[in-house]
Amino acid sequence: MRWAENFIAVDWGTTNRRGYRVGPGGTLEDEMEDDLGILSVEAGGFDAAVAQLRERLGDLPMLMAGMIGSNRGWVEAPYVPCPAGLPELARNLQWVEPGRTAIVPGVCFSDGDEADVMRGEEVQILGAYAEGLVPADAIVCHPGTHNKWIRLEDGRIRTFRTVMTGELFNLLKGNSILADLLALPAGINPAFEAGVRRGLDTPHITAELFSVRARVLLGKAAREDAASFTSGLLIGADVRAGLALAEQAEVVAMGRPELTSLFAAALRIAGRTAREVDGETAFLGGARHLAELVQ
Repeated sequence: MRWAENFIAVDWGTTNRRGYRVGPGGTLEDEMEDDLGILSVEAGGFDAAVAQLRERLGDLPMLMAGMIGSNRGWVEAPYVPCPAGLPELARNLQWVEPGRTAIVPGVCFSDGDEADVMRGEEVQILGAYAEGLVPADAIVCHPGTHNKWIRLEDGRIRTFRTVMTGELFNLLKGNSILADLLALPAGINPAFEAGVRRGLDTPHITAELFSVRARVLLGKAAREDAASFTSGLLIGADVRAGLALAEQAEVVAMGRPELTSLFAAALRIAGRTAREVDGETAFLGGARHLAELVQ
C-alpha cells in the first residue's frame, strides 16, 4: 500500500498531541487530540503511547512531527540545515520502524553567532507552500509558545527567528508581580491596540512590563485592561523584531486562529497587510506531500 493512500499523521508537541488518519485522495477520515505531550510520557513509555495512537486511528504507517523527534522525545531526528524544503525533510526522515514509522526532522539555522531551531512548524510552513496557500517567496509569522518568523525563498525555508512571546506571557501570568492582573481575560480591544503601539515603538520592553502594574496602581489604566494591554505590548515587540526579516508588504500569519488573529491585528497596526492561514490545514498538506515522497 502506498503511504499517501492511507496513513496517520501526528503533530506531537511538548504539552499535547494531535493525530489524523489520512485516506485515499488525502481525505481526512478521523482525528484526535489529547494532552499527552512528550513531557507527559514516562521514561520508556513512548512505544505504548504510539501503540495507543494506532489503536485509536488504525494500524497504519505513521508520520510524526514536532517535539517527538527532540532529545526529550522518542527518538531524536537530527535537524536539517537551512535552506530546507520538503525533499530535504523526506530524505532525512528518522525511521523508528523501517517503512512503517518515521519522525520528521526539524530545521536549524546557523550563521556566525546566530543560531535557531524549529520542530513541527516546518511541516506547516512547507505544507502551506505545497498546497498553494503561500507563495514561494514569503514571510510567515507562526505564533505559539515560541513564535517563529520564517523567510521562504523558492519554496524552501531560508532563514527564521524565534521569539519567546507566548512562553514569556505564560511565565508572567503564573509567576510574576503581574500575575493577578494577567488572570483577567485578554482580547483584541483598544487596550490591546494601545499595547501593540507601545511594543512597536519602544526598545525597552522590560521597563514597559513593570509599568503595567504601576499604571494600574496610580489610576492611569483600568485593572480589567491590563491583560489585553500586556498581550498587545509583547506581541507588538514580537512584530517589531520579526519585521526585520520582512521586506514584503504582506505577512502570512499561520497557526491556530485564536493566535493568528492577534498577530494579524498587530501587523495591521504596524502598517502591514496580514493574511491568516489555518495551521491544521497546512500541517495536513505538508504531511500528505511528505508521504508522497516516501514512496
